Amino acid sequence: MPAFETVRYDVSATGVATLALDQPETRNAFSPELLSDLKAALEQARDDSEVRVVVLASTHETVFSSGGNLAGFAADVPQIQKHETNALFPDIFRLLGELGKPSICAAGGHVLAGALGVALACDLIVAKDTARFGTPEINVGVFPFMILALIDRNIGRRKTNELLLLGDQISADQALAIGLINRVEPATSFDQAVDEWAQKLASKSPLMLRLGKDALFRQQDMAFADALDYLRAQLSLAQATEDIVEGVTAFFEKRDPVWKGR
Repeated sequence: MPAFETVRYDVSATGVATLALDQPETRNAFSPELLSDLKAALEQARDDSEVRVVVLASTHETVFSSGGNLAGFAADVPQIQKHETNALFPDIFRLLGELGKPSICAAGGHVLAGALGVALACDLIVAKDTARFGTPEINVGVFPFMILALIDRNIGRRKTNELLLLGDQISADQALAIGLINRVEPATSFDQAVDEWAQKLASKSPLMLRLGKDALFRQQDMAFADALDYLRAQLSLAQATEDIVEGVTAFFEKRDPVWKGR
């Protein structure tokens, strides 16, 4: 298993891969190095048949990530180099959407700027009650272009505008209230809550989760009638799998299913 300079990678016996951002001295600012490592770590988790769930976390005690590396915006480097680095953000967003495995963002600290996009690209977000969320880029003369599409697809237009245009941060409870995150936990139960959901996801059919995640990602911008046709085809495909037979059989026999992955 290759080591990464800025991301800790660990896989549990139950198939939960934890990818922890590990540049605490920069508050996990998304440098080209960290983004490249995160992309490579996600690809490794995607391609590892033993991995069933991915958890994105942080080794910093109070910050998940401060977002984009502001120093890089003003750096004296060729513009084409900045443009190529910017491509890492959509690469990671697509990777999380097409991972084929459920993902949880364990927001144990503040989730700011571009980090909010990475969190929203995950399927679920569990936040510590002290975490704060926001897109403060506008306050330093930048606009959060790369994450706008993700925010706009997760919350209503008015709250999207409020976050992007005012640049104010909101609490975890406020983020929960507007549907930005799924769950808020105090520090004493945060790790347990993340693990509870990770283990629950790991117990599901990996095949059905992959089919379901692919469907969620692909249908999101389809016209309604097109989405219905596509989803009907996906249901027919699912009905042809052994796992759907095993799941229903186990339910009626009152036992735990044994997933075959086919």
